[in-house]
Amino acid sequence: MASPKIAKPVSPVLIAGYSRRGPAATSNPPSHSEQFRAKTLTHKYESTFVAAPEHIDELGHVNNTVWVRWVQDMATAHWNAAARSEDTKRFFWVVTRHEIDYRGNVVEGETVTGSTWIEGSPRGATSIRRVDFRDAQGKVIVSAATTWAMLDRDSQRLVRVRPEVLEPFTEK
Repeated sequence: MASPKIAKPVSPVLIAGYSRRGPAATSNPPSHSEQFRAKTLTHKYESTFVAAPEHIDELGHVNNTVWVRWVQDMATAHWNAAARSEDTKRFFWVVTRHEIDYRGNVVEGETVTGSTWIEGSPRGATSIRRVDFRDAQGKVIVSAATTWAMLDRDSQRLVRVRPEVLEPFTEK
């Protein structure tokens, strides 16, 4: 019988000069990626949506597939509005994962405001984007976390997300 493999202990993550155990025991300044990792919230992009008759399902509210489309529309609009022109010409994004929490409904004619931002630092070719949709009272009724992968337009291959690509999205 094979013996079980024991996982190696994970070292604390250094974030802007601090580890989970307190101030880092190093005098080295944080690397560029560590500095970027410390910026966990980017500026938000907002857009308003109105529930039209074609968005409504048999239950009388906005269909789940419409929320997914609105999430994608928000992400694309944010990228086009904030990214550097050289990056929009060279790269594009595809969704690899959607995680959506539904906390309320919207019926025909009602308006929601979506807010989106990039959460945390990129991991290889992927980046996490958050989207919250609020009703007229300001209550979050749909919340999404989507994983996007960046691809090179010419080769259509995954490309590591460099900090300078996401820098225009970072709060100043």
